[in-house]
Amino acid sequence: MKLETMGSSNRQHTPESMIVARSEELVDRFLDAIWMERGLSKNTLGAYRADLMMLSRGLAAGGKVIDKAEKSDLLEFIAQRVEMGAKPRSTARQLSSFRRFFRYIMREGLRDTDPTAEIEMPRIGRSLPMSLSEDEVDSLLNAPNTDEPLGHRDRAMLELLYATGLRVSELINLKQSQINFNQGVLRIIGKGDRERLIPLGEEAQHWIKEFVNGPRMEILLERQTDYLFPTRRGDRMTRQAFWHIIKRYAEKAGVRRTLSPHSLRHAFATHLLNRGADLRVVQMLLGHSDLSTTQIYTHVARERLKELHAEHHPRG
Repeated sequence: MKLETMGSSNRQHTPESMIVARSEELVDRFLDAIWMERGLSKNTLGAYRADLMMLSRGLAAGGKVIDKAEKSDLLEFIAQRVEMGAKPRSTARQLSSFRRFFRYIMREGLRDTDPTAEIEMPRIGRSLPMSLSEDEVDSLLNAPNTDEPLGHRDRAMLELLYATGLRVSELINLKQSQINFNQGVLRIIGKGDRERLIPLGEEAQHWIKEFVNGPRMEILLERQTDYLFPTRRGDRMTRQAFWHIIKRYAEKAGVRRTLSPHSLRHAFATHLLNRGADLRVVQMLLGHSDLSTTQIYTHVARERLKELHAEHHPRG
């Protein structure tokens, strides 16, 4: 057993090294079990071992054996790996290793809960649409005719999307009571009924205030609705209607990229990261429950920066 074959130096007998040894023992028991059950290749077993021992060493620094890891420990580990440049595929493989290990630990009766159960897998193969450049966003924002009430509404919607990274469903369901102009924040109840406060930039506040104080009343006439951005019938806008609005303005603005209803959300995240924003701040603003979902934006941001570098330094 590996615990007995450790070296005899004092350094080897620190509490941290003993925790790593205990974790290693559990990992080896797990690997023996799945090898017996499934006859996995040496390469696959080696990959599992590398993933689990990397996690074990990270946990040992905090005085925790691997079988005692909580969801927050795993998310912290993933966050650190992402910040060091780990790709979604690598994160997905590690999560898969962790899931198998903790299912084995539960089967052995060593714990009652699976800390990986509520951690989302990063999206692989479902790449985000190519992010809009800042110039393309400017062209899109300037496309609506703001002399018309509906055009003013559309400009305010686009400005708000780009300023906050809202999901389209959150935008069309937005009520006036969710905006606090005094504090300059937007209160959103997102997926899973999770609440988040998002700061509103001056430009977005300007367009929303202008819209509420005039064009919105012209659209509604005598009708009443709590929704911030009503249609000319006084109803809540549908996702499909907003998608048509985006496509129409993209065509008018001469944006050649393939857009989706979430293109401005993607641009919001990518441009923040390009300007040095912390990934965890972007995660919070987007309302992602796990950092692994946000991490794909780091890849998009890096690719966009490479493109810009190539444009400005064609021989570089």
